[in-house]
Amino acid sequence: MANRLTQFGNDLYTGKRSFNFVGGRKKWYAIAGVLIILAIAIPIARGVNFSIEFRGGSQFQIAGVENATTQPASDAVASVVPGAVSHVTIVGGDGVRVQTEQLEQSESRAITTALAEAYDVPESEVTSSFIGPSWGADVTRQAVIGLVAFVLLAGIIMALYFRTWKMSLAAILALMGDLIATVGIYAAVGFEISPAATIGVLTILSYSLYDTVVVFDKIRENTAEDGKESRRTFAESVNLAVNQTLVRSINTSVVAALPVAAILFIGAGVLGADTLRDISLALLIGIIVGTWSTVFIAAPLYSQLREGEPDIKRHDQKVLKERARAGGAAGSDVEAVPVA
Repeated sequence: MANRLTQFGNDLYTGKRSFNFVGGRKKWYAIAGVLIILAIAIPIARGVNFSIEFRGGSQFQIAGVENATTQPASDAVASVVPGAVSHVTIVGGDGVRVQTEQLEQSESRAITTALAEAYDVPESEVTSSFIGPSWGADVTRQAVIGLVAFVLLAGIIMALYFRTWKMSLAAILALMGDLIATVGIYAAVGFEISPAATIGVLTILSYSLYDTVVVFDKIRENTAEDGKESRRTFAESVNLAVNQTLVRSINTSVVAALPVAAILFIGAGVLGADTLRDISLALLIGIIVGTWSTVFIAAPLYSQLREGEPDIKRHDQKVLKERARAGGAAGSDVEAVPVA
């Protein structure tokens, strides 16, 4: 089995076997377009579940609980403020955290008493705090500023590193698709957008760009080595680079996704740690979507942006004419990449 995988990777690298990623770009764009439309439509239809740090509200923390369960807290809140929506989580095994909408001072005191009675602890073990909407707005603003700054700096650095703004543009557009998909999936599963989730999203930006830079570096190497006498079109050189780095991208994604999935399903699902759940879901989505977008969107888009350049266009026409004169022979070590 290992020998087969090794041979498969070697065939991809040499061009003996090749997947037509660039040639099928219209299909990939259509799939990405549908996913982005769904990712935008779902939050609009269902709304986005922001955590208390973003929307504001009241929070209660109960410490020293012998049997930490969520139902007593929900019942206590309902007994004081009927119809109030409460979010209850277990913290550290012997603590309970309760988050509600904004409450009056008298309601907060009554809930504190009710929670102490529900869990049979002194009222001194129940602490309450209030997070105002202005604080949540500050968090949101800082998160947006951080995102915009990251994207701008990453775009400038990539343009300088690759010496072409077209590589940078292709990478950033693919990255924006990753972000939209992540928010859409969060809205679909009903998970909260919390500061931990925001950290996860910013982390996946780095991962997605890392994978893209690796592929683009190989593309630059191939296209630089081709020269005027190359028997490959520009699209074929790009496609070869994607195939040459495909196994590496898959292996890196699998190795990164496995521990993140363990954190998500064991740490969050079994142990009930919401913070782990928020950040690990963002990371898992980003790893999967980031790898897909690099291979199916970023690389084909870069090829499309460059194919109209006069020098590249002349070279491609020359290659195709030589093949036609040779009776349709491929004339290269990679499979021809037909593009519209």
